[in-house]
Amino acid sequence: MRNFCLGLLLFTSTFLAFGQKESKTTSSFTISGDVKLPVTIQIDNLKNWVTVPIGDVTITNHLGEKKSEARGLKGVLLKAILSSVEINSENPKVLSEYYFVCKATDGYTVVYSWNEIFNTAVGDAVYIVIEKDGKPASAMEDAILMISPKDFKTGRRQVKSLASVEVKRAK
Repeated sequence: MRNFCLGLLLFTSTFLAFGQKESKTTSSFTISGDVKLPVTIQIDNLKNWVTVPIGDVTITNHLGEKKSEARGLKGVLLKAILSSVEINSENPKVLSEYYFVCKATDGYTVVYSWNEIFNTAVGDAVYIVIEKDGKPASAMEDAILMISPKDFKTGRRQVKSLASVEVKRAK
């Protein structure tokens, strides 16, 4: 009985560990929250924005250790997509109080401030990937992929299977 219980515990632990790492690919993501009109961005519509060659990106963990290599990337700037929605702000001065919560299907969450995206060089290098290693986004295992290749630890703000971007205001 003891061996059976240990076996069951090991099986359950293994199953749960692998289940947490899986993320469902997405074919769209929503931009909602403190906006005039929420929108859904379809993966096939991403090609309607200006596409930028990103090149190869080394993905590193929080310690700076190489974990993988993303090759042949092309993408659309996140700020270009966010510019297509109107934020509920009474005047431009208060935009500094807003931030974007980017969430994957598995719950992984990354946050950017409005100033970070629209008022620093960081915003010029946060992409929604539309092509990876010659494959369109619709054929990628980690679609929709958001990446910030200028970060020191590139894996920290890599979002696989992006599901939503929520616009919020700090109060």
